[in-house]
Amino acid sequence: MSAHPASPISPGARIGHVHLKVADLDRSLAFYQGVLGFEVTQRYGKNAVFLSAGGYHHHIGLNTWESKDGAPPPPSCTGLYHVAILYPTRGDLADALKRLMRAGIRLQGAADHGVSEAIYLSDPDGNGLELYWDKPHESWPRDAHGELAMTTEPLDLNLLLSESP
Repeated sequence: MSAHPASPISPGARIGHVHLKVADLDRSLAFYQGVLGFEVTQRYGKNAVFLSAGGYHHHIGLNTWESKDGAPPPPSCTGLYHVAILYPTRGDLADALKRLMRAGIRLQGAADHGVSEAIYLSDPDGNGLELYWDKPHESWPRDAHGELAMTTEPLDLNLLLSESP
């Protein structure tokens, strides 16, 4: 298998949704719906639920089909590192931070990457989450050759909160 494709993927391709195995569906719903504010679009009894933002069929699927009452995988295992949820504006990210603080959710980090600002945490099942917004494309940092020059600098959470609606 070659490390370089014969031709690039379509620039219109995107990640459409994520489907997570969870141990307790109601606990996960309390987080994704109750804290983050996603809306339930469909529920399959006590075993699965689909959630979305803005009326899409689903951005997040949660199920207990193979994981009911299960434990998270240990950190040294392969698997999902994190799911990144893109917020349309800095104010929307600030609102997400306020929701997390009200719910007493502990952050694992926060960073300004030059191209985006991000907040890092785990959901109730230990799945990593990145909540972020993209800065305007024209402000992204570039090196002398015009290549992206992403960084990891501290994110001022108090300044971010000041932009909350």
